[in-house]
Amino acid sequence: MNLRVAVFEDNHPLREMLFQLINGTPEMSCVGAFPDAANLVRKIEQCTPEVILMDIDMPGISGIEAVSVIKEKFPAIQILMQTVFEDDAKIYASICAGASGYLLKNTTPARLIESLHEVHSGGSPMSSSVARKVLEAFKKQSSTPSREGETLSDREREVLNGLVKGMSYKMIAGECDISIDTIKFHIKNIYEKLHVHSKTEAIIKAIKHKIV
Repeated sequence: MNLRVAVFEDNHPLREMLFQLINGTPEMSCVGAFPDAANLVRKIEQCTPEVILMDIDMPGISGIEAVSVIKEKFPAIQILMQTVFEDDAKIYASICAGASGYLLKNTTPARLIESLHEVHSGGSPMSSSVARKVLEAFKKQSSTPSREGETLSDREREVLNGLVKGMSYKMIAGECDISIDTIKFHIKNIYEKLHVHSKTEAIIKAIKHKIV
């Protein structure tokens, strides 16, 4: 029985290449290849994939937000993330949202196919450099409960929630209807109140201690 895979990738040539690669692999079929996550639930209901290969940076709904929706609506579907950059914050946010694996886009076709099978079988494939960053991120945060989030204002929580969702400063500013400079001011305050020094550490603490 063929492994049913759906692809979400906004780069047309790459999306077409992935479509051909998956369909050209024995016992695997690409049941859908989409440029964005608009009408996400309907797309998944129509193509019924078992595994999704998700681009982290897409127009509109980000890959991280899409993962959260998919895992809530279709918990049995396994999701393998792909990205060009080793962005610590997005790596951690994707995994916390429910992604089961994380690969860089320079991964070889053979390794990609292997990873799709691996994630379907319950594994968590990651590029080695990504796995190292995840381990380092966990090491930086203690497991002790934190009450630091109680000092955040409602606006700061809103901004922090945007970071957790993988949104850019510009996207958060648009959603909050404030300037990017104001977003930066709030983020500076968030770092100080949470006693962190980077976006990655802020996201880790926010998720681990359920601050947002």
